[in-house]
Amino acid sequence: MSWTCSSRSRFSRASLLLGAETVGNERSTKRALITGVAGQDGTYLSELLLAKGYDIYGVTGPYPGQFHEWAGQHEGRVFPVDADLTDMESLLAAVELSRPDEVYNFAAQSSVGSSWTQAVATTEVNAVGVLRILEALRELAPMARFFQAASAEMFGNAAEMPQSETTPLHPQSPYAASKTYAFHIVDSYRASYGMHVSNGIMFNHESPLRGLQFVTRKITDGAVRCKLGLADELRLGNLDAKRDWGFAGDYVEAMWLMLQQETPDDYVVASGDVHTVREFCDAAFSHVGLDYQEYVKTVPEFFRPVDVNIFYGDATKARTVLGWEPKVGFTELVGMMVDADVERLQPVGAPVTELL
Repeated sequence: MSWTCSSRSRFSRASLLLGAETVGNERSTKRALITGVAGQDGTYLSELLLAKGYDIYGVTGPYPGQFHEWAGQHEGRVFPVDADLTDMESLLAAVELSRPDEVYNFAAQSSVGSSWTQAVATTEVNAVGVLRILEALRELAPMARFFQAASAEMFGNAAEMPQSETTPLHPQSPYAASKTYAFHIVDSYRASYGMHVSNGIMFNHESPLRGLQFVTRKITDGAVRCKLGLADELRLGNLDAKRDWGFAGDYVEAMWLMLQQETPDDYVVASGDVHTVREFCDAAFSHVGLDYQEYVKTVPEFFRPVDVNIFYGDATKARTVLGWEPKVGFTELVGMMVDADVERLQPVGAPVTELL
């Protein structure tokens, strides 16, 4: 999810603890604190953990979406928590309130493209924000297990194909550099303090919940709009970039499995199946009976200052150690996203024009 920095959070430890008596003092079930809970990964992970009997404490950030309504449907099991990755005091309060067994950090400025124009803000949240969380845990919950959502963007234009846990990191954007710092600081705290902290090096993972600022969702949304006559073209950048795309619902299971291991470690999470942006366009437009070549236009403004040509992950370690396997393939994933956009843009009984 996108996470906007503020110069100083309005949150304090005292204000967050006001709700502690309502939450209750003792619980026998596991507790998970999830930052970025309202985003794609936070949503899928919350559903997974709730099904496993966890209590969930969710930090939404500036874009709560439907999280508060969803939390209300699970009263006594799901608790919204106000915190800000730029404010140490609020993170201490969030940890003190939730007393977590597990912490999952998804909060980030997550757009590679935007990181070029928001380099300082991206670094403040994605890099220093992770350090603040680790410090809060070290002080108040050193036995809690921590998952950091690292990124395949850290590999940059790697000479090694596919990329694994031993591939050298070569970040090519402010976003990738910030994630690289976070990756290394997690490893440092594991080695220095013996904390159970793990990095998941996440290759691209998508779903119907993906934000419209991401190219995959931009493509599925554009294909449906062209089909419904709401648009006559889709403007994109580099169609030849290759990515390893998987389903977010599969990938959060790998995240959970990492924190169930006796020993913390770093894992690549990937499908091992690589496709170009062009192939994604073809699959999405074909799903609604259109030829993408008639609608997709490449324009210079959507090319990045430095682009990474190919990400291709080797998740052998995750498969072997965690026993994890992705279940949803590329074609099924694209179809799932297109179908969701059809449902969103043309609900039963509602004229299409009302959705513009």
